[in-house]
Amino acid sequence: MPSVILTKDLTKVFGELRAVDSVTLSVEKGSLFGLLGPNGSGKTTMIRMLTGQMRESSGFAEILGTDPAKEPVKVRAAVGIIPEQETPPSFLTAEEYLSFAGKIRKTENLKEKADWWFEYLDFADKRDVLCKDLSRGTRQKLMFAQAFLHNPDLALIDEPLINLDPVMQRKVKGFLKDYTDSGKTIFLSTHILEIAEEICTDIAILHKGELLYTGKITELQEKGIHLDDWFMELVEKETADEIIEGKGTGEKGIIGEKKDA
Repeated sequence: MPSVILTKDLTKVFGELRAVDSVTLSVEKGSLFGLLGPNGSGKTTMIRMLTGQMRESSGFAEILGTDPAKEPVKVRAAVGIIPEQETPPSFLTAEEYLSFAGKIRKTENLKEKADWWFEYLDFADKRDVLCKDLSRGTRQKLMFAQAFLHNPDLALIDEPLINLDPVMQRKVKGFLKDYTDSGKTIFLSTHILEIAEEICTDIAILHKGELLYTGKITELQEKGIHLDDWFMELVEKETADEIIEGKGTGEKGIIGEKKDA
């Protein structure tokens, strides 16, 4: 299968912090790819680089054949994006925001598609409410709708189920699986392992900016390995290695001595 996301040694440095450290990935068309990691592992920074919202320090990325650092507007127009914690403009109503997002992406049959999303995500009664007055759950529904309004070949979504109730989470998970079954691709960032194990076809585990593992969920299942067990084994081993080596601890390691203050 062709790749819709490619990265090679993708790196982002903030001062002395390597938020993303030489990550090489390939995401195949039609996959539901989960980028997993604890909070602060670099997942959001990865998505910001892949969508052209942030330039890499070194390495490169390619999204649907386009370099997001060189052509960020082209990439953001083509893909669907649900950013972490970003909310729609407070001065627009929900319907105005969907209309704005659709027009920016030159979406055909815009009103019909917007109406479908209002009904599908069960917030048609909020269409004339200002975004600033929407609940967090309703704002999340709105952000989800704008990401998929133009039926993109690729969507990059950061913690898409946050603030949704269990009923809506189930509906959204079903949508995501059906979407990739139709040949589209989703790149999903989350720290909730149960979600990844339930719906993802492929995963990558990121910890403190470093890629610890990438592979298919079925490979773990065939070996009788639960994702949460595998995740914890990798992360805890990496953490133990860092303590021994004294990385970022202010110490030489558990067998060494503290550095002088």
